[in-house]
Amino acid sequence: MKRLASLLIVLPLLLGGCASTPQLSAPPPLFADASFKPPSETIGAHNLFTLSPAMQAYLHSPAFEALLRSKGLERGLIDALYSKTDLKLEYDSSRTRTAAETYEARAGNCLSLVVMTAAFARELGMTVRFRSVLADETWSRDGGIYLVASHVNIALGHRKRNGLLYDETSEHELVVDFLPPPEASRFHTRLLEEEDIVALYLNNRAAESLVQGKIDDAYWWARAAVATNPPNAIAYNTLGVIYQRHGDLVMAERALRTALEREPESLVVMQNLGPLLAATGRTAEAAEMARRVASIEPVPPFQYFDKGMVALKAGDYDAARKLFEREIKRAPYYDEFHFWLAVTLLQLGEAKEAREQLALAIDTSTKSDNRQLYSAKLAHLKRQSANSVRIY
Repeated sequence: MKRLASLLIVLPLLLGGCASTPQLSAPPPLFADASFKPPSETIGAHNLFTLSPAMQAYLHSPAFEALLRSKGLERGLIDALYSKTDLKLEYDSSRTRTAAETYEARAGNCLSLVVMTAAFARELGMTVRFRSVLADETWSRDGGIYLVASHVNIALGHRKRNGLLYDETSEHELVVDFLPPPEASRFHTRLLEEEDIVALYLNNRAAESLVQGKIDDAYWWARAAVATNPPNAIAYNTLGVIYQRHGDLVMAERALRTALEREPESLVVMQNLGPLLAATGRTAEAAEMARRVASIEPVPPFQYFDKGMVALKAGDYDAARKLFEREIKRAPYYDEFHFWLAVTLLQLGEAKEAREQLALAIDTSTKSDNRQLYSAKLAHLKRQSANSVRIY
């Protein structure tokens, strides 16, 4: 399964990661409720881990109980949830879901899958540890908004016989990760509290609402995330992006500076704050911020891809191919890069290589709609190839 957990937005602004820092003093007033309409949906995470009646029925079904008896609690639970023959869960990054929503949809991103797994495990009396995986950030774009993904997984285990202390050395502990095992095993992790998972969920819903153009809902989701007072920058940075999109530049700066206090070296926050400083006439401060960003990341995400699109539209297919290949080299798991390289290869008459890139686009896509689109195009390309063989 593909990687994706917490979302980070750009306008070209970005929302922050999920690194923990020490608790700081309370931030200045950050909310402007009167500037936004009431939300169109219920805001909050009170039912995040709640099992639905359907989940309860599944948990107590004869087949499920037999699987637990034959394979043990941890392995039996994971085999039941993620085998290809039972629930048939799919990875889908389009929306972060509660445990019950994930079960009903049979789909979710890594945060949704972690939440659902934790809900089942707790119902079975197992211990649960949430973990942040310190992997490289993954960038994507949606409707002109940039998203940065971090990753979480979960460790399941038993309690010691006294029922009080977690047995960290227990041979029964099982780490469940939704990255391919060879890739997941090489990354370090950091333990998260349940409050961190709640904040990530609320922040993701804010980011997803903003991508959908629901700025009022996005505000209320971000407000709820900030109200959890997370020690990291993510929720404050998201709120700052929402204010900027809404035109509240004073409040945007206040939220972003609060985020930067929590994570002074956050590239994401600096990339948000710099353009805001420029927009409010502080060109010298903006230039200094841009220099700091460039010293950390000389080539921004999507730079080669954007140049490749310009070359493709101009008919310079050789240049487009080289630029797309450069972007893929540093971001091999982003489906759009493989798709547009496939389009370019078709223009160059390299149908076999184009089919290979379309297959990679399907494999790396985190959205079911995109996978269906790429699959249809690949099937069409294969039919064309077969027809060409028959003609000759």
